[in-house]
Amino acid sequence: MAGRVGSLSAVDLNWPFSPNDLTTTEIRTALEAARLRAVAVTPEIYTRTFARGGFTNPDVSVRAQAIDLVARAAELARDLGCDYVKLWPGQDGVDYPFQADHRELWKYSVDAVRELATAFPDMRFAIEYKPREPRNRMLFSSAAVTLLAIEEIGRDNVGILLDFGHSLYGGESPAEAARLIISRGRLFAIDVNDNLRGWDDDMVVGSVHPLETFEFFHALVDAGWEGIWQLDQFPFREDPVEAARVGVETMRGFHRALERLDWDALRAAQSAQDALAAQRIAKRALYGALAETQDGSP
Repeated sequence: MAGRVGSLSAVDLNWPFSPNDLTTTEIRTALEAARLRAVAVTPEIYTRTFARGGFTNPDVSVRAQAIDLVARAAELARDLGCDYVKLWPGQDGVDYPFQADHRELWKYSVDAVRELATAFPDMRFAIEYKPREPRNRMLFSSAAVTLLAIEEIGRDNVGILLDFGHSLYGGESPAEAARLIISRGRLFAIDVNDNLRGWDDDMVVGSVHPLETFEFFHALVDAGWEGIWQLDQFPFREDPVEAARVGVETMRGFHRALERLDWDALRAAQSAQDALAAQRIAKRALYGALAETQDGSP
């Protein structure tokens, strides 16, 4: 299905595979046939098996199981030539006040990621933070908290995957979060999508917050960030192939808008903190470029 989109170059693979008897050779062959490469492997440390936590589980044997699962995913990522292993410990955190000792959960998480990063110094690990869900309160809940954890982990191969929708959902400005993470040299990857801010809806890029998405793209390009522009969309009722095509077309529209943008005028407006002038400049570039995209222009 990813190959049918026609405008994708890379995919992030969840692991263990389904069916779980698929071999690395079969996956590599399928990727080549679809003209795709695996940019990352995401170990499923967020399933029901880890309902009480992965890295933070009260059972030491389950914590060890989570670490082992990530280690095997890292070996697979190395085999496939991936850029990083994505860590989304969605079950790590708390649901109720007084449920756990926050210091203990923090230590479990920091120690686990440090152990993995030390064992695989040639592989990068990107933590994808999120405020909540499935846990009521995830431990890696924001850009700032995750950066503090990474500082304590103390390994150069640990960074952040910034999911635009998670940042919105957490009440952040995605552009500001990107600037903060880049300033620490820790932005390893991004996911782009959209939502209604009250939940992680994973809607098509730019469908709800086009201006904030444009600011996010502007921040990344202005900072000289280089990486793959990844989609994380979950089309429940839309055709997933078509939704991916629309997402890619929209992202191309944002890049076209950056080419149309009067960067000097925008900088002057921002230096004066003139919100209306800055918005006028951004909208002029954005809406013209998106109209071209919808018209089917190259």
